Amino acid sequence: MMAYLALAIGLMVADHRGQYGQQIRARMAWLTEPMWWLASAPSRAFTASREGLALRGQMQEDNARLRRELEISSARLNRLNAVAEENLRLRELLGGTRGYRLNVQMAGVLDIDLDPYRQRLVLDAGSNTGVRVGQALIDSGGVLGQVIEVGPRRSTALLLTDPDHAVPVQVVRTGLRAIAYGMGRTDRLNLPNIPQSADIRVGDLLVTSGIGGRFPAGFPVGTIAELNPDATRLFVVAQAQPAAHFERGLEVLLVSNLPPVTDMGPPAPRPSPTPATPAAQAPKPAPGNLP
Repeated sequence: MMAYLALAIGLMVADHRGQYGQQIRARMAWLTEPMWWLASAPSRAFTASREGLALRGQMQEDNARLRRELEISSARLNRLNAVAEENLRLRELLGGTRGYRLNVQMAGVLDIDLDPYRQRLVLDAGSNTGVRVGQALIDSGGVLGQVIEVGPRRSTALLLTDPDHAVPVQVVRTGLRAIAYGMGRTDRLNLPNIPQSADIRVGDLLVTSGIGGRFPAGFPVGTIAELNPDATRLFVVAQAQPAAHFERGLEVLLVSNLPPVTDMGPPAPRPSPTPATPAAQAPKPAPGNLP
């Protein structure tokens, strides 16, 4: 016992000073590592197969969901195409803005000024690329504003929320028309002078009405957020949350109405007047006869 104890103490002292035990353990680990890898192979294979099955199941669910969404989107698109064709036929019958189309152009944002008293947007497109004063700006959310200054390579747009900006809007649910004014805030638009009897609610969607021809009809403008009576208690003042993303996005679309398309051909030539012939002239009375 004493001999074994002395041997153990000697080995511990040698291991502490010479680190012999650590070297031996490292070599033994190198030798036993293949055995550990083989022993853990079934567990790793089971884990990999389970993760693969779960990933495959998730992909199948996502694929089915995307297929359903695609079918729904296709149905909606077909419905919108049918409505557009019907709208075009009605416009033809009514003699309205027949064949209106949109001119769309993309432009990049160089600078944006969101000062409460001056809200402007500088674009990297100008008259050289066809930009002109009055074109409407939209992004993925809705209407941003309109172009007010155009240079050869740059243009400046007035944002929808500028205090000097106004846009004709229409409530989608009821067709009520109003004017939305900027308030100098990127989260609010003001709609004053709404009659008390008007059917308008919080949450109603506002789109451009197309009145005036500056903004094409049908683009989202905002959503009604508040309804309050004015000072006279005779009208309602509504405040709307803008649909556009004023504080993010590096590209915008410039849209404008193209002239209506007409199917009428060139006017038919007018027939030239036929000169009167002597036969066509009234006969003169004979001498001596009473007229």
